[in-house]
Amino acid sequence: MNQPIFLQPVYQERIWGGTKLRDLFGYPIPSDSTGECWAISAHQNGQSTVKGGPYEGMELGQLWSSHPELFRSASPVFPLLIKLLDASDDLSVQVHPDDEYAGKHENGELGKTECWYIVDAEPGAVIIYGHEAATREELEQRIEQGEWDQLLTKVPVKPGDFFYVPSGTIHALGKGIVVLETQQSSDTTYRVYDYDRRDKDGNLRELHLAKAIDVTTIPQAYEPAAYNTSKLDGLTATRFVSNSFFTVEKWEVSGTAPVPANENYVLISIIEGEGSLLHRENHYKLNKGDHLILPVQFGPYQLQGELQAIISHE
Repeated sequence: MNQPIFLQPVYQERIWGGTKLRDLFGYPIPSDSTGECWAISAHQNGQSTVKGGPYEGMELGQLWSSHPELFRSASPVFPLLIKLLDASDDLSVQVHPDDEYAGKHENGELGKTECWYIVDAEPGAVIIYGHEAATREELEQRIEQGEWDQLLTKVPVKPGDFFYVPSGTIHALGKGIVVLETQQSSDTTYRVYDYDRRDKDGNLRELHLAKAIDVTTIPQAYEPAAYNTSKLDGLTATRFVSNSFFTVEKWEVSGTAPVPANENYVLISIIEGEGSLLHRENHYKLNKGDHLILPVQFGPYQLQGELQAIISHE
């Protein structure tokens, strides 16, 4: 198959969700408390489906298993999950396990290393990233005593910021933030603190303190990172992270940008602007909020227009 694979997202309602996925991207969200758009997902808890082309209507997980020639990956499952999150309220403070711990304690589920690109943030918005405990005993003690202000590290954010959040990192999005999240295909979360909120039935949401304390990295401080940016013709590319889980870049296109053939399959999410993807004799329209996959052996192509995209691959 030598054409892009466009995907239809799945929307998830959350206690902390809002309307910005509709307001910013025009998505047909199910309610005014929509927190997540699972944009490129083959996870069983929410699968994207193919829009158009010969595989229209097929779930991404089915496409992955039935057409491995499109991906040429050693992973038995589609390894990545791309989300957009609207934190209309503070998310719970949480931590995720690594592959080894999740495989042992979560029925073979993958661990969850993730990263955030800040799409939008209200003035004064902050995230929680890391903690101040020097030992596991101190971490446990401060959690038991509810000393959250002394324990949790808050970091101010603005649009365009990027944060790498490896497994074992205590973290949370604060209210007023929209992010594009690139992560391992996992839905395992250990909730540490939830501001004593109650769900729609009046119940406190479950915490997972023993597992959270088990998997948290200690010590754990936030350290700002520097990124490499390259410019060629109409393309400015910033590489945020590249490791055994994923490579994530931001591409800014202004005018015409020739792109060489990709060795891996590539995930593309348009986060601003519009334009076109030109491949051989075909033109594919790209709009803000579109998500697509370029299969292996797609070949060289051009991007045209004024747009920003987050690009990722294994």
